[in-house]
Amino acid sequence: MNKRLNIVLVEPEIPPNTGNVARLCAATGATLHLVKPLGFSIDDKQLKRAGLDYWHLLDIFIYESFEDFEEKNSVGPRYLATTKGGRAYTDITYEPGGYLLFGKETKGLAPEILARYPDTTFRLPMRAEARSLNLSNSVAVVVYETLRQWGFPGLV
Repeated sequence: MNKRLNIVLVEPEIPPNTGNVARLCAATGATLHLVKPLGFSIDDKQLKRAGLDYWHLLDIFIYESFEDFEEKNSVGPRYLATTKGGRAYTDITYEPGGYLLFGKETKGLAPEILARYPDTTFRLPMRAEARSLNLSNSVAVVVYETLRQWGFPGLV
C-alpha cells in the first residue's frame, strides 16, 4: 500500500487552483491524482505558473474517470471533503496511504461519489453565510492537518 499522502482532485476546473495544489504536493511530498474531465489543458500557462518551478518534485497521475481512479487505486481509505460533511476535518484520523478527495470548484464531489464513502466525509467549518472556501486553500488546510497528525514526516 502507498504510505504517502494522496491528494485527489476530481474534475478540477480552474488552472491556478490545480497549479497551487501541485505546488503544495511538491513541497510536502504528497502525490497528486487528477481525475478527468479537466477544465483545462495540462499544458495551460496558468497551471504551470501557479506550480512555479516545482514540477520536477511532483508525482502526478491522471485518470480518464473516477472509475479509472478507483480501479487503479483500490487500496487505501478515502476521505471526502464536502460542505455537506458531518464532521469537521479535525475530527478525522487520517491513515497513511489514504486519499483526500476534493471535487470541482463549482459543484464539489458528485453525489454518487459521496454515497460510496458516507462515513468519511468531512467539512471545513465556516460561517453559515459562506458557501465554500477556495479549492486550493481547502486542500492546504487538510493536507497540513494530516501531516500534523503524522508528525510532519520528511519535512523540515
